[in-house]
Amino acid sequence: MSPSDAEARAAWLDKAGILTDALPFMRRYSGRTVVVKFGGHAMGDPALFKTFAADMVLLKQVGTNPLVVHGGGPQIGDMLKRMAIKSEFIDGLRVTDRATVEVVEMVLAGSINKSIVAAINEAGGRAVGISGKDANLIRVTKLTRTKIDPDSNIEKIVDLGFVGDPSEIDVTLLNTLTAGGFIPVIAPVGLGADGETYNINADTAAGAIAGASDARRMLMLTDVEGVLDSTGALIPELTVANARALIKSGTITGGMIPKVETCIESVEAGAGAAVILDGRIPHAVLLELFTSQGHGTIIHAG
Repeated sequence: MSPSDAEARAAWLDKAGILTDALPFMRRYSGRTVVVKFGGHAMGDPALFKTFAADMVLLKQVGTNPLVVHGGGPQIGDMLKRMAIKSEFIDGLRVTDRATVEVVEMVLAGSINKSIVAAINEAGGRAVGISGKDANLIRVTKLTRTKIDPDSNIEKIVDLGFVGDPSEIDVTLLNTLTAGGFIPVIAPVGLGADGETYNINADTAAGAIAGASDARRMLMLTDVEGVLDSTGALIPELTVANARALIKSGTITGGMIPKVETCIESVEAGAGAAVILDGRIPHAVLLELFTSQGHGTIIHAG
């Protein structure tokens, strides 16, 4: 056997070993639901986008039921600029008037949703694009925020417009689609009691769906490693109680607070665990689910 043949055989043996190591993890998730919130850098990088789509197909092929919930903030912002519609944020939430919500729905449930669907189908899967409005998947209550008026020091309610918080999740359509071999791709817009369309934070929508569907895992792809401690080191595992304590102590700050709170709410609503992981890493989802070397922060009941 020539050196090149020996190297080729060693490479194939390594791949066989990877499959063998992954098998117990595949069994763990066989027949179970995994909710994946897709967003951030991974959505804007063509290579990562294509890899993500192929990973969703693989999950389905090995018996896992992936539910994809996607964001689209940058794309919405770009379209609003093109249409000369001003937009502002309060506490990280886009203030959404009627003109803005029409653009939000057009971008989220239209171009972004269908591009993800197309990528998954191109990779060999059968994806179906839906929004939270379909079959009453996500019913919402109008979301408001309070702010202290700097002049009067009086707390005032801030109207965010058509921004909603999930109040009811009906997973009937999701169950029907997954049972039929499809991969649902969900745009985070929902219906209010007034029949109006509401924009929903994608992380929040994913967490609510994960809890309602008793997902084995809720995976939140982000542009950071995960939750970091006071020295900047990754915290690989947290209980709900630990996570709350880190928020209270100020270790978890800024934009990571709502992400961790969403994970906590998801776990308390029925998800087996929630993971914040770095979507900039190729095959991040597969590494988290099918190896013992999970690289994000997993949050569980404890």
